[in-house]
Amino acid sequence: MAKNSIYLNMRVIHRYLGFFLAGVMAVYAISGLTLILRDSNLLKKEKTITKQLKRNIEPKKLGKLLDLRRLKIVKEEGDKIYFQNGFYNKNTGVAEYKVKTLPFILRKMAHFHKAKSGDPLFFFNIFFGLSLLFFVVSAFWMYTPKTSIFRKGMLFTIGGIILTLALLFI
Repeated sequence: MAKNSIYLNMRVIHRYLGFFLAGVMAVYAISGLTLILRDSNLLKKEKTITKQLKRNIEPKKLGKLLDLRRLKIVKEEGDKIYFQNGFYNKNTGVAEYKVKTLPFILRKMAHFHKAKSGDPLFFFNIFFGLSLLFFVVSAFWMYTPKTSIFRKGMLFTIGGIILTLALLFI
C-alpha cells in the first residue's frame, strides 16, 4: 500500500499545484506568445518620446543614452543627427523619436516572463521553474507502470523527447 501512496500523493500535489499556478501559467503562455512575435508590430502602438539630453553628444553614444538597441545613424545634417524614427539636435540636446510598444498589460506580462536575477520577481520565477520541473517529474507517478495509460504515456513521452531534440538541433 505504501507504494500506491506515492502515486496518490504525487497526483494530489500535482493537481493542487496546477490549480494554484493556473493564473501564472496563463500569463507565461500569453507573454511567451507575445515575446515570440516581438520583432513584429502585432498589438504594438506607436509612441513619440522626447528626451532632453546633454548638448553635443557623440553619435556613437546616442543609442545607449536613449536606451535604443541597434540605433543606426542615417545622416547628419547641420545641427541634427537623424536615426531610424527620430533625430537628436546637437545644439538644444533634444532627442525626439518614435517607438512601438505593447499595451500596458502585455508589457507587464513580458517583464514578468523575462525577470532577471536583480529583479524582485526573480525568486518567484525560480519557484515557478521548479514547479514546472515538478510537473514533469510527477507526471510519471500519476499512474502505476502496470497500467495501459502509463505505457501509452511513455510512448507519448518518447515522441515528445524526439520532437524536442529535433527542434533543438535543426
